[in-house]
Amino acid sequence: MISALAWVPRGAAKPVAEEPDRTDVELEAQEQREDQPEADGLESEAESDSDVEMDEAAQVAQAKAMAAAVKAKPIDSKDGQATALEDPLAELHMEDYDTDDAGEEMNTETASRLFGSGNPGLSYYKSNHQDPNISHQGGEDDSEAEDFEVQASDFVILAARNEDEVSHIEVWIYEDAADGDESNIYVHHDIMLPAFPLSLAWMDCRPSGDAQPGNLAAVGTMSPGIEIWDLDDVAAVEPVATLGGELPQDSLTKEEKKKQKKKQQKKKKGKLLKPDSHADAILALSWNRDYRNVLASGSADTSVKVWDLATEQCSATLDHHQDKVQAVVWNPAQASVLLSGGFDKAVCMADARAPDAKPLSWQLSADSEALTWVPHDPTTFLASSEDGLVACYDARKGAQSAPLYRLSAHDRPACALTFCTAVPGLLATASTDKQVKLWDVSSQQPALIATQDLQVGAVFGAAFCPEAPWLLAAGGAMGTVAVWDITTNSAVMSKYGRKLSRAVAAASGDVAADADGKE
Repeated sequence: MISALAWVPRGAAKPVAEEPDRTDVELEAQEQREDQPEADGLESEAESDSDVEMDEAAQVAQAKAMAAAVKAKPIDSKDGQATALEDPLAELHMEDYDTDDAGEEMNTETASRLFGSGNPGLSYYKSNHQDPNISHQGGEDDSEAEDFEVQASDFVILAARNEDEVSHIEVWIYEDAADGDESNIYVHHDIMLPAFPLSLAWMDCRPSGDAQPGNLAAVGTMSPGIEIWDLDDVAAVEPVATLGGELPQDSLTKEEKKKQKKKQQKKKKGKLLKPDSHADAILALSWNRDYRNVLASGSADTSVKVWDLATEQCSATLDHHQDKVQAVVWNPAQASVLLSGGFDKAVCMADARAPDAKPLSWQLSADSEALTWVPHDPTTFLASSEDGLVACYDARKGAQSAPLYRLSAHDRPACALTFCTAVPGLLATASTDKQVKLWDVSSQQPALIATQDLQVGAVFGAAFCPEAPWLLAAGGAMGTVAVWDITTNSAVMSKYGRKLSRAVAAASGDVAADADGKE
């Protein structure tokens, strides 16, 4: 299943993925292989093929023994001539099996001259790059490298997936249809995760204060730690940083271990957590695009935390929910304003600069599922709930104000809310009823425009692409990601055709400018 997904901005991913840094052990092993003489290579190959050689030697010895036995007890013929077996065996010259044409025994030097220097196959050189007779080093490897390269026109999607108790992040590439060709989507690479993923957020801020923009993903799992992964490292086996989570035993002094054991005995729990860490699963994540070093998280421990990526420390904890926190999202206009929703049927709005202040709150009809701010009216937000309802609130009207409207979007939990930035009021909702729906919410009387089953099963995540707002990605229970080009829908184009066509033309111009190296 796909539990969460997110778009990666164009140009954020490196065209050619980085090769992982080798460990000291790997580097030492490589140096030993390079310094090893060729004779040793021959011996190592002989050792690796010992079973085969022993079988051949045994067969030769058996043949010689049979020949000797036959000569010792010949079968008489009527005319007294040689037996029927002696002539064929004589032609084989089994007694001279280990002697070459010059009459000398086969030795290591002769074998090396005939069969190479112990390298794979019959090649004398360890690689084609060392062979002066090969001028062109390309071929299938070059073709595969080109296919693996991320193009400027490619769209990149992150998906958190679990299948058969194996969890990982998948990096998907979507190639938009062009010049009559069909669109294409495939998994570029994936990164193994140690626990079931529940939430996902892309960001470009590297931990520990590195000012160079990166291509990273914050991942929330069933564990209390938030893992930060480098998406350009295709062979990554561990995160570049972990916010909170379990405390490594090696970092504790004896006195600290004694204190932790006493706390353990009181709480009767086996987890030793870092200071200010979440104590349960991470259900929601939101990266602040204005303050790039800030990340918000919501947890099953009922708390909301604000993290400083530069120091990898928690800078604020908000405890205004009474149950699990399912969604968090930063305001696009006021970067310090944070919206959160929980299983206590409440939506809270707080200022991260004043975490101790009482937040504004609104009550929903059921447990909160998803939240989003209206991009063209950032004082207004939408909240979806487990009963399939979507409610719109104006934050300026204050806490517990009545909703501007309620929308019965789905019969089951509405797990995703996302706006098309190219068309004001164009909202997409997605649900576990397997349906993705488009709504016109530009007025206080929402109207359904289109419904689509993207064949991903129960939908758990959906989002419009910020740079190509006519593309809607969705993932669900079937473990795959689908992209819906809404310009292919006649109802959508009849209502928003002009605006969407402008967005497509503008995006095409940006891609062409990037390809030409122009701004």
